[in-house]
Amino acid sequence: MTHDFDVLIVGSGLAGLSAALHLAPTHRVAVITKRSVSDGASGWAQGGIAAVLADGDSFDAHVQDTLVAGAGLCDLAATRFVVENAPGAIAWLRALGVPFSLEDGELHLTREGGHGARRIAHVTDATGAAVQRTLIDVVRQTPGVTLFEQHTLVDVITARKLGLPGAQRCLGLYALDDATDEVLTFRAPQTILATGGAGKVYLYTTNPDTATGDGIAAAWRAGCRVGNMEFIQFHPTCLYHPHAKSYLISEAVRGEGGQLKLPDGTRFMLDHDARAELAPRDVVARAIDFEMKKRGLDCVLLDISHQSPAFLHEHFPNILAKCAELGIDITTQPIPVVPAAHYTCGGVLTDLAGRTDLPGLFAVGETACTGLHGANRLASNSLLECMVFAQAAAQAIGAAPAAPAAKVPRWDDSRVTDADECVVISHNWDELRRFMWDYVGIVRTNKRLERAAHRITLLQAEIQEFYANFHVTRDLLELRNLVQVADLIVRSAQLRRESRGLHFSRDYPDMAAPAAATILVPPVA
Repeated sequence: MTHDFDVLIVGSGLAGLSAALHLAPTHRVAVITKRSVSDGASGWAQGGIAAVLADGDSFDAHVQDTLVAGAGLCDLAATRFVVENAPGAIAWLRALGVPFSLEDGELHLTREGGHGARRIAHVTDATGAAVQRTLIDVVRQTPGVTLFEQHTLVDVITARKLGLPGAQRCLGLYALDDATDEVLTFRAPQTILATGGAGKVYLYTTNPDTATGDGIAAAWRAGCRVGNMEFIQFHPTCLYHPHAKSYLISEAVRGEGGQLKLPDGTRFMLDHDARAELAPRDVVARAIDFEMKKRGLDCVLLDISHQSPAFLHEHFPNILAKCAELGIDITTQPIPVVPAAHYTCGGVLTDLAGRTDLPGLFAVGETACTGLHGANRLASNSLLECMVFAQAAAQAIGAAPAAPAAKVPRWDDSRVTDADECVVISHNWDELRRFMWDYVGIVRTNKRLERAAHRITLLQAEIQEFYANFHVTRDLLELRNLVQVADLIVRSAQLRRESRGLHFSRDYPDMAAPAAATILVPPVA
């Protein structure tokens, strides 16, 4: 079956839904998402959205905080573009009905690590969930937007792959319909990848199961460059409990005075950085990792119990309730925490309109590398980036001349069979995530990266053989993408012979000059 639209959007997080709403008045839009529309990472974001909204704050200050966190690798033009469009993005969300937390009738602004001022607009401690609920409700009522849930991206379709004459461009995509196990063809002159990051490449992550790097891998296979893939942000404070699956303890807990402590109650962050708990995430994550390994600890403690119960109920109701379910009373007890893979700072290279190297293909949100995050993302800049670049991409698509529909063949699976066993997929998935955690984690060495690269080469051969001979499944597609992303992360890390931001190497512990992005160029697609 073939579907025709003006714009295809892969992903239903804040980036994808924002783009859909901006495009819907003038374009026929398809939003393709591999699980339900609410299952992306955006809904998991707790902290908030950074924007200069308070007296005494300034765009220059927000830009400077972003540049400091990015350790010299942020693109200044991209950073200023995002920061200056932040107030408008917040206003757009408020107009849609997002119920931001207020104080005396004004937006309540909190502060997070790396920020020099209170500039985080939030909905208590569940900002992402509130924003997503609002956008989903609006999208479902918006004519011109068609949702395709339970549809997994297989690959984007390019003119070169089809052997068509003329310039190379994106013509659409193939997607697996989980309900029928049929690969469908989607045609459109413009496609936006908004598939999120790749946290599931690691054993421990705060990300949902959907974060398998699908857009990054598909864009790479289509001939797009990727940048800065070595910079994986590990959130310092993931709840450590056998019955909690990757539950994030918001940055705002430290922003509101939460203290990191050893089991004996001793604070340790001042031994690592003068900013203590308000240091950027990479500094805090490495400090926790150091203390855990030095002392043989399973976790450290995050203590916010000095705040009043009323304060905690008002500011962190969801964290308080989740911890209470597990027998932790945060009004009197510290929270056990460990670092976990959280955010992919690199991705598909784009310009300030979200355009990739492939005409007709855009990337927005965590899938993209816009230059905003550099070597480390400043807290609460990610949801902001989603909205600003979604609007920019929509404007660029609106200004683009109409492209004639190309003849795109249907997916051909006539020469493959059903897999006789799927243990290869489950085994390889587990192996990949474990060695990426062990060898390509918070602290890296040349030897560890070599070991990871060797295992990735073996996995790629096995997975490609499986992909070529058997019908595709969602598990196979996700594993194929994760192994491709793992390869990009390791290759990027091997090229960076220094320690900067989120990439820390024991073999190259110092920062080198000049600062330079890591850009990988794919073979001709």
